[in-house]
Amino acid sequence: MVLINRMIRAARLDAALYEEVEADRRATGQAAGVVVLSGVAAGIGALAWGGLQAVAVGVVGAVGGWLIWALLTYAIGVKLFPEPETRSDLGELFRTIGFASAPGVVRVLGLIPGARDGVFLVAAVWMLVAMVVAVRQALDYRSTSRAVGVCALGWLIQAVVFVFLLRAQGLDPTQMGRAPIGTSTP
Repeated sequence: MVLINRMIRAARLDAALYEEVEADRRATGQAAGVVVLSGVAAGIGALAWGGLQAVAVGVVGAVGGWLIWALLTYAIGVKLFPEPETRSDLGELFRTIGFASAPGVVRVLGLIPGARDGVFLVAAVWMLVAMVVAVRQALDYRSTSRAVGVCALGWLIQAVVFVFLLRAQGLDPTQMGRAPIGTSTP
């Protein structure tokens, strides 16, 4: 029940929740659970597009993204652009960023015919806003705009790396999500 309550508070963008999990070293496992639940929800929401494989991709993508976001946020927010009060470690970032993925559980609603793209867009924006709150709290920023900048730079770096990895695998990122697996495009 504590986990569900924390997830609801995280999704409500409750800054006190992010301070709470930042300080609670025992919440790292909960944060990992939130990330996995969010990834499973994304996979279920994308079942029509990717079949059962989408669930595995959703979980692997969520966990990988969580690890990358935490590392990038640490490098950018703590090392490159700290404020005088910034004191943080990777554990704090893993916990706060993990809980910032709580809004992602709504992606399960992607199962509703015709709703997937809209649901995933809303979830992505909601998670990004939660990420800004999480970063602001974890890095003890007074400025929300600095947290936005750290998140935007981290997102840009992650996107470039993602596109590079896809292209290295021979995949075209501009064609991702165009047609369900097993169908052809005109």
